[in-house]
Amino acid sequence: MTDIHKDDLVKEVVIIGGGTAGWLTACHLAKKHGSNTPQGLRVTLIESPNIPTIGVGEGTVPSILESLRYFGISETDIIRECDATFKQSIKFVNWMKPKGNSHNNYYHHPFDYIDSNQFDLTPYWLNGQFEGHSYTDTIGIQSYVSDLHLAPKLMTHEEYAGINGYAYHLDAAKFSQLLTRHAVEKLGVKHVLAEVKDIRLTDCGAIDSVVTDNQGEFFADLFVDCTGFSSLLLGQTLGVNFISKNDVLFADHALAIQVPYTDPNQTIPSYTISTAQEAGWIWDIGLSERRGTGYVYSEKYSSHARAEQVFRDYLRQSIGDKVDELPCRRIEMNVGYREKFWVKNCVAIGLSQGFVEPLEATGLLIFDDTAKMLAEQLPSKMSTMPIIAERFNKIGRYQWDRVIDFIKLHYYLSDRDDAPFWRDNRSQESTPQKLLDNLALWRERPPSDYDFITKQEVFYRTNYLYVLYGMAFNTDISAIAYRYTEQGKAEQKHSLILQQKAKVQGMLLPHRELLQRIKQYGLQKI
Repeated sequence: MTDIHKDDLVKEVVIIGGGTAGWLTACHLAKKHGSNTPQGLRVTLIESPNIPTIGVGEGTVPSILESLRYFGISETDIIRECDATFKQSIKFVNWMKPKGNSHNNYYHHPFDYIDSNQFDLTPYWLNGQFEGHSYTDTIGIQSYVSDLHLAPKLMTHEEYAGINGYAYHLDAAKFSQLLTRHAVEKLGVKHVLAEVKDIRLTDCGAIDSVVTDNQGEFFADLFVDCTGFSSLLLGQTLGVNFISKNDVLFADHALAIQVPYTDPNQTIPSYTISTAQEAGWIWDIGLSERRGTGYVYSEKYSSHARAEQVFRDYLRQSIGDKVDELPCRRIEMNVGYREKFWVKNCVAIGLSQGFVEPLEATGLLIFDDTAKMLAEQLPSKMSTMPIIAERFNKIGRYQWDRVIDFIKLHYYLSDRDDAPFWRDNRSQESTPQKLLDNLALWRERPPSDYDFITKQEVFYRTNYLYVLYGMAFNTDISAIAYRYTEQGKAEQKHSLILQQKAKVQGMLLPHRELLQRIKQYGLQKI
């Protein structure tokens, strides 16, 4: 790929930047390519000792379990060392207008998968057969379990297994520390604490080496940019442009406050709470030792002072005037992605690649997925790197566009009209055409697996079903009602779900109690 090493084998990778993105990338590369063996890929991660992890979001999605299990990290260690809790759902509060005198203006986006190959209750629910039941309560048990603050698994389950699908809430800094230790001690990654002072290029414009302040110069066949929003390698050095998407997604700032528990036995929800506000939304995440909270908002629709007032007023409802003593951090968010993600011998992973608001824990999802893709697609020779780079860029661009579609869906479907932020979000001019086309189809029939045509989709039919029908999207299937004539079978399946609800209520432990038991006794090893 570089002018002097074109036909050489890819033997050396240097990652610039740590944090979750950097260490996930290091773990994927080292595990896949045997860095703890003499013949394996040499992976070095250079991390500044002076730059803290941003840690905007502390939520994950279920796919992270597959990666952590693959790395060989114990789930018990995650619970014990990362202040981690279980996450079964995202609970969306006040994203729609209140209906009548209802105090339950929310819906869940659970993590349990809806298998299209099994009997599907969706069309029968749309036809009104289960009137009075929400969509999620009709088709499964997870939103019910979540509302009861029960855990998704038992002590007798193996690590990474449970009754319901789940992910984690965790402390981002502690999670990075766990990944660091595992990568270095178990997977053979070399860890260097140093500041990058210079980046040297070859005659053809590829990266030849990076020069540090106290550890000398590092050469590599491939450099991975995990330097966050600064995008030191891909953006600043190689000049790859950033494509802003703030015309689609308006939120461009976040405030973050860490909230201590006032009661050590306080109930911990096993879901992220996402509460809509006048110019954005607030995340509220229960870790085992504290709450992680933040307000994502648009500066165009709210001053910073007003946003902080809205945020503190929200927290005041649960902790009173103690909120005035808590420090608040403001983070500017670059919403969009780089024009390319892999140029010459440099690939960006993490915030240096792109970012959208953490509404559906999209950050860690994309970081982990692209790190895995890099490890799977890493060429053995420099000469084939341009081919892999072109494919990586094509897939990455597709994934970012689909993530933006899915985030925009939440805003576009909202019927809130109490503030300009919400009214403007429903403008077709700010909504991607692919999303508008899908919604036109889904007004006549529910989403189909065939609407999601590649293996590189980030969000699938299941995710769209939960959001569409949680937000009262109107799918009129009267013209195709003749296809759905098995009302008796639908009733039987729904009855089984009701029986499951009764069964798990007496079986599952309260969320906090299970966490305490895991910390004390540990889970069964795989």
